[in-house]
Amino acid sequence: MSLPSRVKIVEVSPRDGLQNEKELISTDIKVELVDRLTAAGFPNVEATSFVSPKWVPQMADAAEVMSRIQRKPGVIYSVLTPNMKGLEGALAAKADEVVIFGAASEAFSQKNINCSIAESIARFEPVAEAARAAGLRLRGSISCALGCPYQGEVPIESVVDVARRYLALGCDEIDVADTIGVGTPQRVREVMAAVTQVVDPGRISGHFHDTYGQALANILAALETGISIYHTSVAGLGGCPYAKGATGNVATEDVLYMLRGLDIETGVDFDAVVDIGQWMSANLNRKGGSRAGNAIAAKRAA
Repeated sequence: MSLPSRVKIVEVSPRDGLQNEKELISTDIKVELVDRLTAAGFPNVEATSFVSPKWVPQMADAAEVMSRIQRKPGVIYSVLTPNMKGLEGALAAKADEVVIFGAASEAFSQKNINCSIAESIARFEPVAEAARAAGLRLRGSISCALGCPYQGEVPIESVVDVARRYLALGCDEIDVADTIGVGTPQRVREVMAAVTQVVDPGRISGHFHDTYGQALANILAALETGISIYHTSVAGLGGCPYAKGATGNVATEDVLYMLRGLDIETGVDFDAVVDIGQWMSANLNRKGGSRAGNAIAAKRAA
């Protein structure tokens, strides 16, 4: 199958990338990160999360971040909303899209939120209804779609079942997320082939973590099944809380470098993203997690 000629990159570093950082990051830095990403041409930026500060202290300044960012017309600024309180925050902050999330793994759902997959998604019904009534885009994320830290393999039918439930809630886009980064290309092909039987491929996104170094290969496999939306994080920001010491999201720079080599358009300025990755890593006092980004930076410094 021919690859898509254009791909939409959803930049998740301001939310998924930063939420597990132990040191609190200043609101100024978060705002500048979102603004730099907007200027680099990303069509969709996951800006923050309206969750309880008790559970995720890093996201306690969500309202302030949303009020201070320089919004560009046409760019989708997404926020995570786990409940009605989160949705109220998202509405007040004038978010463009709200993100709800549920696991494809029963063990993960029970261990994390003490309820079944079906119950967890039923809890999102009022959130989905209110979001749609307010004219917001709605995105549903299927975590542990390619493996679970507790039960291991996740049946493909479970992933398809969650996708069906999200469609019933009215989701505009559905993420197939490899939360712990255990997926391999063949499994990605099988899962995406099954999900595209029930959801239009144009509404499915791939969210791959690079724990086992498979993310780029998995994205290529997903591209071969017609998926054209991917979540990435500048400098590979974002650890995986379920795999000790593991890397998190696939680095945006690495994905852009690969897509450029495949002649796939993104509308994103690669050099600007390398700069953002190096700047953000310096602010976190560590080397960036992008191989392409670090290689370009070293070449520039030579």
